[in-house]
Amino acid sequence: MLPNHRRCISCRKVDHKSAFWRVVRVFSSHQVQLDQGMGRSVYLCPQESCLQAAQKKDRLGRSLKTAVPEEIYQTLWQRLTPSPGAAPKADLDQIYGAAKERQGMG
Repeated sequence: MLPNHRRCISCRKVDHKSAFWRVVRVFSSHQVQLDQGMGRSVYLCPQESCLQAAQKKDRLGRSLKTAVPEEIYQTLWQRLTPSPGAAPKADLDQIYGAAKERQGMG
């Protein structure tokens, strides 16, 4: 696998880690949280089919080796369907590409 690439636990797609949601079981407290933290982590595509399969088959819980609170799933579903008044998110690939160019890597 290429550096900074990860695999979705649901569909098994490989892509840059910025293309996925990161779910972490924090090492010290064993709490599950989104995006940041040190500990066991899994990556999930921001797609309805991947989130639905991960929730139905408890793929997050099995991969993290702990129970995943329902609030985590609720937050992920909210990210998937933003509120009508919310501004659209910038494309992560464009952000990553621009950062690479600024660093002289592109």
